[in-house]
Amino acid sequence: MKRIITASLIPGMITSEDVYTYNDQLILPKGHVLTDKTITKLEFFSIINVLIENDHLLERKFRDIETPYSDRVKKSDGYKRFVKRFDMERQSFKITINDLVERNLPVDTTALYEKTIALLDEENSKLSYFDILHNLRTYDDPTYAHSINVGLICHVLARWMKYSPEDVKTATLCGLFHDVGKLMIPEEILNKPGKLTAAEFTVIKTHTSEGYKLLKDNSLGAHIKNSILMHHERCDGSGYPLGLKAAKIDNFAKMVAIADLYDAMTSPRVYRGPMCPFQVVEEFEREGLQKHDPKMILVFLENVVNTYLQNRVKLSNGLEADVIFINHDHLARPTVRSGNQFIDLAEEQTIEIEALI
Repeated sequence: MKRIITASLIPGMITSEDVYTYNDQLILPKGHVLTDKTITKLEFFSIINVLIENDHLLERKFRDIETPYSDRVKKSDGYKRFVKRFDMERQSFKITINDLVERNLPVDTTALYEKTIALLDEENSKLSYFDILHNLRTYDDPTYAHSINVGLICHVLARWMKYSPEDVKTATLCGLFHDVGKLMIPEEILNKPGKLTAAEFTVIKTHTSEGYKLLKDNSLGAHIKNSILMHHERCDGSGYPLGLKAAKIDNFAKMVAIADLYDAMTSPRVYRGPMCPFQVVEEFEREGLQKHDPKMILVFLENVVNTYLQNRVKLSNGLEADVIFINHDHLARPTVRSGNQFIDLAEEQTIEIEALI
């Protein structure tokens, strides 16, 4: 029996305790056999770790999983150009953030913003940023890579929300700086090769308040500081560190919360490749409409699924199909066409999209 970090959980593991949210809502009961879907649910609720009965499953070896979709994206010139530029920006961003944290050096936020959004220019017309995001490889310094991803998602979402150019810049910077508090966590905890204890996970959870305390007197704008502190807050009061409800959460922090969670949920895991975006959207629709700003989350989800119109998908009944129509009342369940057969997944609840192909 061990307490396992959520990112390391594997389908087939059995919970050895009832799992609750931060406001005492039961998520999974003791004795639950984990599936890919329930592990995703734990990530959605920002559950840091779970006590597991059969932790020996960690010893299983998994082969690299490459879907036709992933293979096609990774072989494209647009993806290769993006990754090359991303690696350069990641190293530059790491230096900038470390100088801020360790030496209190000022940050040229305009230059940082311009270098970051220049990454989006590396796309080509056949490859969206979300195609790239779902297939980015895992980095040895995940805090920096994740922060750039969140900054770019915030940039895209702010544009979808029709924010002013200045607010789009602010949203992007909020995403870039949101996890700066992770650098205040002792390296022996943050980079510990073995399993973390419950006490060590509690320390990691302080990254929101520690980051805010670090920069509260800095000249960075109030929205950036609030996003550092509040990006794990939820509109229904179920988040941390303060348990704030919607009216008291900075709007930019609400945006970062969506981007942060989406990036975490779509990341590859040891037992599978990147998660299908329609499955992530379904989790947001099922659990997230009360936890996130309603207008913001609906704009985000609708635009994400529109990205995959005409995309070929694999269905849970084994068929392959093309996405031809988005059902606005059920964004994760579009109408698809398989040969001459049209299937409205909003009506056929027993069938779901398993993967992009």
